[in-house]
Amino acid sequence: MYFSGELNSLFDVLVFLLTGGTGWSSILGIIEIVGLFFLFKKSGVKQFWAFVPFARLYQLAKCADREEEGRILSISMVLLFVLNLLGDSLKSSVVIMVAAFAILAITVIAIVYSIRIYVGLVEVYKVRKLWIVAWVLVSGFTSLYWGLSKKFIPSMRVEDLKKDALDLAEGTHVINKMDKGLAVSLKERTVTEFFHKKYLLRNINFYIKPGRMVLLLGGSGAGKTTLLNAVTGYEKAKAEVILNGSNMYEKYRSMLYEVGFVPQQNLIRGKDTVEHTLLDAAMLRLPSNVTSDARKKRVLEVMDIFGLTPSRTHFVDKLSGGQKRRLSIAMELLSNPSLFILDEPDSGLDGVMARELMSQLRTIANMGKIVIVITHTPDRVIDLFDDVIVLAKDSHRTGRLAFFGEIAKARQFFGRDSMEKIVQCINAKDVGGDGLADEFVIKYATEQTKEAANG
Repeated sequence: MYFSGELNSLFDVLVFLLTGGTGWSSILGIIEIVGLFFLFKKSGVKQFWAFVPFARLYQLAKCADREEEGRILSISMVLLFVLNLLGDSLKSSVVIMVAAFAILAITVIAIVYSIRIYVGLVEVYKVRKLWIVAWVLVSGFTSLYWGLSKKFIPSMRVEDLKKDALDLAEGTHVINKMDKGLAVSLKERTVTEFFHKKYLLRNINFYIKPGRMVLLLGGSGAGKTTLLNAVTGYEKAKAEVILNGSNMYEKYRSMLYEVGFVPQQNLIRGKDTVEHTLLDAAMLRLPSNVTSDARKKRVLEVMDIFGLTPSRTHFVDKLSGGQKRRLSIAMELLSNPSLFILDEPDSGLDGVMARELMSQLRTIANMGKIVIVITHTPDRVIDLFDDVIVLAKDSHRTGRLAFFGEIAKARQFFGRDSMEKIVQCINAKDVGGDGLADEFVIKYATEQTKEAANG
C-alpha cells in the first residue's frame, strides 16, 4: 500500500510524518508546510502548528471558520495513515479488500471535507472561487503563494471569528438571589473535544418564582438537557444555582431532596404493583429517620393526588402510558421537592392524556413548586404554562438564552403566534429553520442590558 518498502530509515519515517509522503510528494509537503507557516501567521494561528501532522489540517480549518470540518478531516487522515501503515502486514485477501474499501470511503470523506475547508478559506480571504480549484489540485503551492503574497489578507483572524455582536450577550444580566425560587447564573458549560474547549452553553441567566410552570423550549442540540443537568448539579457547569436561598453546588447532597427529576423513559419495574413501587421509592427518597407509618401515609397522599388510588394493587405492566408517566412523577413528589424537572413527560401520549398529565403538573405548580418541562408539542398545552425559557444554538454552535419571560411576551418578542414557530425561527437553515438565533440572542441581551441600566 502506501509504504511498499519506500521507508528504509527513521529519517524517512519522520519525513513521511511531517509531509505526508515520500520522494517528490515529500517536497510538495515541505512546500505546503512553509506556506501554512506564513498563512497561519496571517490568520492568527500559532505557527508551530504547521509542523504538526494532521493537527495542521484542523488549524487550517479554523482559519477558514470551518472548525467542525477540520475535526472530521483530521480524524479521516489519521485513519488513512493507520490503514496504510498496516497495509504491508495484511495477509488475508478478504482483509485487504475490506481495508481497500475502507480507504476508498475515508478518502472520499477527506476530499469532501477538504473542499468545504477550501470554500471557507475563499470566503474568509474574500477571493475568487476559482481559487478552490487551485487548493484542490496544488494545495502546497497555493498555500505558499497565499502565505507569502501580500495580496492575500484574511477579512477576519481566528480570534475575531469567535468575537462578534454575540459578545453583547456576555455578562449583561445579573440575577437577583431571592430566598425563595430558583436563580440560575450560568457563565459557561464546556467540554474538551479534539484538544479544544467546546462551549455547550454560555451566559444563561434567569430567576423563576415559586408556583410557576415553565416551558423549556429550543431546537435539537440547543442544550436543553445539558442546561437541566447543570441546574440539578448532575453535570456541574461554571455557574451559580440558588434554590430557595441555598447553593445547589455547595450543598449538593443535602439538596437532592429538593429536586424531583423525571426522565423521558419510565424507570420502573413492570412486575411490581403501584403501591409497592411507591413504597420502594419512599425508602430511597425520604430521609432515613422517617417512620414506616409516615412513609405509607405519604404514599397514600401522593397516590390520591395523581388519581392512582384505584390502581394501587395493579401491576405496573398493566397500566396505560399515561398512568405510568403519572406514577413516575408521583415517585418524585414523595420527597415534596421544591423544584420539578420533567424531560418530555408527554412523549407517546395522545392529546387527551397529555392534557391530563400537564394539568396535574399545573396542580403541582399551584402548590408553590417550580415546574420546568421539556415537551416537543408545547402548543397543545401552552395555556397551562406561565413562562418560557428559549434556548437557541448560535452561529458558533453554542446554546444561548434567546428569551425568558411570560408566554404572551415571548409571542410578542419573536413576532410568532405559536411556540413551534418560535423554534422554527431560531433553528438553523440546514435543519429547516429561519436561522435567526443570533439575531434574537442579541436582541434579548440588549433588552436585558437596558433594563439593568434603568434599575
